Amino acid sequence: MKLNKDFYLCDGLTLSCNLLGKVLCRKTENGILKARIVETEAYMGQGDKAAHASKGKTDRTAVLFEDGGKAYIYLIYGMYCCLNISANIENIPDCVLIRALEPLDGMDEMRKNRKTDKIYNLCSGPGKLCQALQLTKDDNATDLTGDCIWIEEDGFAVGEIATSKRINIDYSQEAIDFLWRFYIPDNPYLSVKERKKK
Repeated sequence: MKLNKDFYLCDGLTLSCNLLGKVLCRKTENGILKARIVETEAYMGQGDKAAHASKGKTDRTAVLFEDGGKAYIYLIYGMYCCLNISANIENIPDCVLIRALEPLDGMDEMRKNRKTDKIYNLCSGPGKLCQALQLTKDDNATDLTGDCIWIEEDGFAVGEIATSKRINIDYSQEAIDFLWRFYIPDNPYLSVKERKKK
């Protein structure tokens, strides 16, 4: 079942947890690619120094200032795209970075897109998953209630949700310590493997 608009109209922390276990879907010329969301990070708008929106509304971040339920896709290092899901209501620019997916349908296509046969490496990072699902800056601001990119509920039970500090935000002062990364423990598709407790 495709998630409706109301699902996204909550704060970024809530949405980060609620998205775990849901299925991200991408329509392509060769069929529909599907993968389960297993790792997310919350970015809490203008009060979060790690968030793009912390400096206010710009051409780049304008979509985040609309109602939630849109794709926010941007380029990092000049070569990799990252997919975020906008959250909350108008003028509260929270969002959720999708950090890792577990491939479900269309894996042959994902392998071609990623040029690898290593299944655990297909979507185990924000740049990787965008390559695998053919998500580019052209998809920025896509409405997730449409038929190009959407998220489904398939009844998967998540159970425990683990938390940690967000990754690669060393520039963000006190925000570096916020435990706003959420993931399904022991999932083999995570972007960063869990450290085993001694």
